[in-house]
Amino acid sequence: MPPTPKGNDGPTDTTKRSSKKPKLIVSRRCGYNRDPTYLWVIGTSRYAWRIINSRFTQQELPACKPILTPGWVITTFIFVGIIFIPIGLASLFASQQVVEIVERYDSDCISSSFSDKEDFIKRSDTNKTCIKKLLVSSSFLLEMSLRLIPHQLFYENALAVSFQVHKHMKSPVFVYYQIDHFYQNHRRYVKSRSDKQLRSKGYEDLTATCEPEAKTNNGPIVPCGLIAWSLFNDTYGFSVKNKVLEVSKKNIAWKSDKESKFGSNVYPKNFQSSGVIGGAKLNASKPLSEQDDLIVWMRTAALPTFRKLYGHIEVDLEANETITVVIQNNYNTYSFGGKKKLVLSTTSWIGGKNDFLGIAYLTVGGLCLFLAVSFIIVYVAKPRPLGDPSFLSWNRNPAGHLN
Repeated sequence: MPPTPKGNDGPTDTTKRSSKKPKLIVSRRCGYNRDPTYLWVIGTSRYAWRIINSRFTQQELPACKPILTPGWVITTFIFVGIIFIPIGLASLFASQQVVEIVERYDSDCISSSFSDKEDFIKRSDTNKTCIKKLLVSSSFLLEMSLRLIPHQLFYENALAVSFQVHKHMKSPVFVYYQIDHFYQNHRRYVKSRSDKQLRSKGYEDLTATCEPEAKTNNGPIVPCGLIAWSLFNDTYGFSVKNKVLEVSKKNIAWKSDKESKFGSNVYPKNFQSSGVIGGAKLNASKPLSEQDDLIVWMRTAALPTFRKLYGHIEVDLEANETITVVIQNNYNTYSFGGKKKLVLSTTSWIGGKNDFLGIAYLTVGGLCLFLAVSFIIVYVAKPRPLGDPSFLSWNRNPAGHLN
């Protein structure tokens, strides 16, 4: 019987190793003996030996260790390249089929009589209606006419910018608003919400995480927090040939969010009633589960430049049609140097316009084919038999090898 270890270093006699199965020695002290003859563990379970000495813990499970021969490596690279390059081409082609219009309007929708943009957006006595006329042209020209109407005075500014729109926009045409330099991923901003309050009416008073937009003199704010308080409140209206284009907001929010994160019995209460108004107001007669704009906004973005779905147009927009957009420029991005953009986009089987996926597949596939060709050239020019002992260091330089 081997001696029981005395101390944290285990047994002292390590010169004699038993050829029999290692014996389990149970100790109430923590650790494992470094000698493989003994296993020093915590516990007194009768099944401890079976668990510790299993084939899994002893790394004795069957395993396949393929030998990376030149043929296998070259074949693998060729196979990956042949698979990835067509996927990249298909993704890039689908992205190019997406028709997208992006137009910044925050700097244009400010009257020239105001040198301070922040003062203009904060004042309640300024008319913030902004009219843009967009020409969807197959000749790659987008013409716009801008009209501002503050204090019943008209200011007009004609603009002409190049735009690559080479075919009509097939329905549905998705309308997004894009904001730059807005850090929704800021830790204090992200935590300023109460998920339990959003889900159930019974947690209406649970506003501890919503400061500084938690309560008013009339009671708790529903929904509370900085995210809801800063709800985007610019509005867009579209028309073609004096015919109004309806912007539908149906299904713009995730179904899972509407069903599990926002309660059907939770209604806005004391919202935007404090001294400082952050953004849009909510319809107090509609539950939060039906406030799609709020649900979309509450799903915070990970990056400072992001797009959020505003709605979708269910009719085709033909080339050379003039689209009139009436914008209510209400949201204050001037205080932090942000930008606001209006985006109209179609979709394809990969989603919106994004060339990155196709370029990534093409890059990896091309690199794999390049490596395959390189390995073939090296293998043909300087072949090396697999496992050739002449390449061992003591055979290549016997005199300089230290025994």
